[in-house]
Formats: sequence, C-alpha cells, structure tokens
Amino acid sequence: MTSDFKRLGKRGSYGLGQLGRQGVLGEPPVPLRPRFARPEHRWPVFVWLLGVLAGALLIVGAAEIGWWFMPFVVGLLAGLANHVGRWPTRIALPVVAAISAVGWVVPLWWSVLRGARYGGEARVIAGVLGLPAYAAVGMALTVLIAVAQGMTGYWLGRALTPLPIDDAVPPLPVPGPSRGRHAAPRGR
Repeated sequence: MTSDFKRLGKRGSYGLGQLGRQGVLGEPPVPLRPRFARPEHRWPVFVWLLGVLAGALLIVGAAEIGWWFMPFVVGLLAGLANHVGRWPTRIALPVVAAISAVGWVVPLWWSVLRGARYGGEARVIAGVLGLPAYAAVGMALTVLIAVAQGMTGYWLGRALTPLPIDDAVPPLPVPGPSRGRHAAPRGR
C-alpha cells in the first residue's frame, strides 16, 4: 500500500497512455459510407418495374372480386423476391406501400365512377370508429389498411429469408485477458 502512495504524481504511474488499447482489439472502425442503391443488383430495373406493375394489377383484380387480403400476399411475395434482387429496404418498402395504395385506390375510384354508392358506407365506418363522418375519411382508412397489409407482408417476407452475406452483422471482437482492476502499470 505504501508503494502505491510513493508512485502517485510520478511520470507513468497512472497508465494514461494505455487507455487507447484497453478493450479494443483489431482495426479501427470503418467510417460510415451511406449507400442508396447497391451496384450488384441481380435483376435489371425493368424486371422490378414489371413486378411493381404486376403486383398492382394483382391487387386491383383481387379487390374487384373481394379478396381484401391481397396486399399482404403481394407484400410477402415482394419480400421473398427481394432476397434474390437485393434492393435496400428503404427503397423496396415505400414501393410496396405505393403498390398497395394504388391497388386499392384504383378499384375504389373506378367503382365510384361506375355509380357504386360507397360514400354512405364509408361515412358510417368513419363515424363508428370515432373519426369525422366523411366518405373521404372512410376511403382513406381503407387505403391505409391496405398499405399496412402490404408493409406487414413485406417485413414477413424479409424475415423468412436470410440476410445476404454483406448485410450480416460482424461478430464482436473478443477482448484479451484482463489484467485486473488494481494491476501495476506495464513496464514498471
């Protein structure tokens, strides 16, 4: 104990030069490099545009026959296909949301143009839910539900497929053996 007091205030007694090495092994971290699109897409862009069009048409056709769950199925298929095509989620997820919205807006708009009276039903649904009793609110709620279904399907499709190798999280480095809390400075 007295030897520790004798070292206090002397050069090298605190080991401050060694703080950079404690608990950090390996190379310094790589600086953040944002990427907005991967250059190694496996499918050309026109294939994805055809997929977007096919998904929207599939939702439109299913909405006409009453299959309200089709945005979920299309989102699930998009999430599974994205494993192969490798588009970033920040690009693919808004596209799936847009597909789902267009897939329900088009049939609703088309049916109103043909003379269907969905306004009364939409007002009642909005009023029952405690929202303003307007037809536009009920229609917007319908479209938002379709968007939520599509996004949920996409996330499930992504969860069912493994991450590509370059997106996997690297393992944490294992620190070396501990010198203990009260160990003497090295080299002394």
